[in-house]
Amino acid sequence: MTNDAPTPDPSGAEKAAAPALDVRGISGRSGDPVGGGTTVSTRRKLASVIEDKDALAGFSRAKVSMILTDPRAEDNPIVYVNAAFERTTGYARSAVIGRNCRFLQGEETAKDSVDRLRTAVEAERDTTVDILNYRANGTPFLNRLIIAPIADSDGTVIYFLGIQKEVYDTERGEDAASALLVNVRARVQEDLGVVLDSIGAPKGDEALDYEAITRRLECLQLVYESMKLSDEQEWRRHGIDLGSLISRVATAVAHEEGRPGIRYIQQIEPLMANTDAAVRVSFLVSEVLSNAFSHAFERMEEGLVELRVTELAAGGLRVTITDDGVGLPSNTPFPNPDTIGGRLITLLSQGLDATVTPVRGAAGTVVMIDVPVGITDT
Repeated sequence: MTNDAPTPDPSGAEKAAAPALDVRGISGRSGDPVGGGTTVSTRRKLASVIEDKDALAGFSRAKVSMILTDPRAEDNPIVYVNAAFERTTGYARSAVIGRNCRFLQGEETAKDSVDRLRTAVEAERDTTVDILNYRANGTPFLNRLIIAPIADSDGTVIYFLGIQKEVYDTERGEDAASALLVNVRARVQEDLGVVLDSIGAPKGDEALDYEAITRRLECLQLVYESMKLSDEQEWRRHGIDLGSLISRVATAVAHEEGRPGIRYIQQIEPLMANTDAAVRVSFLVSEVLSNAFSHAFERMEEGLVELRVTELAAGGLRVTITDDGVGLPSNTPFPNPDTIGGRLITLLSQGLDATVTPVRGAAGTVVMIDVPVGITDT
């Protein structure tokens, strides 16, 4: 079933590794607030296609398959697939992460389709193609695929995004499926660039954290689904229900990263926010909460993580994440500029003009995130 041609891209096209990402301008000191310095380019990326309702309708974990590959690594392996990819292909996420996408090809896959994709990848440009792929059980299906490069702030391609949808007999020759995928690609391409830019390239022998990438992209999809819900319920003129969104994101983190003995409590006030702020605040909560679950309870069997989100009397928002774990080491900054999560926390807080303040207690850590007035401005 497998095509032996070397074709490592989101559909199987070969590409030389791109230069490693150089993340610059990230700083942070222990106990000091981090914030300020909003960059216009970053803010524009996160809000670039914010009003595209067709894209929101299509970009759901149930409808459109999404795949991400890393051209900087040998053989351009898959680093992320969503649930729709698993359902469409029959391959579990655990079976495909770290592999090249060529396993989707088979005996009847047209060479000219693969060549067309390879040419686009070599030129680092978008392209769309209908290609015959094969499910895990060996049955073929026609796959309408868009590939798009994801670039960092310097314009260097750091990932390739594949957006794909099975084409049924009734859709052959129609433009509807193509239009859906084009809208979805426009929706996510620049947003992904902002998120993935902060991750950077693995340093030295450091392995790429596939699970962390998965969590961040699932968070982004929760944001888009909340935007779609706001549209359907005619809330978008007032913004996004940020309280509900944070609740979903935080619950997902607690479910995926919690363990027996670690209790989790959340108290979140209702709050509306504009889309740009909703994206950033959701990611901030996800990163800090994940850090607490992952590192606060080393060699501890029991513990508590608590999330509180409140609207400040003078406007703005305060997020407080508390744990009663081992506490931050005295010589460790937070956010830590040497970690992926630390870099992303800094980038997101800068975009919000927010401050992130860690407090070392007698037991555990309190992280306060203060977001100033303006997050409800549309």
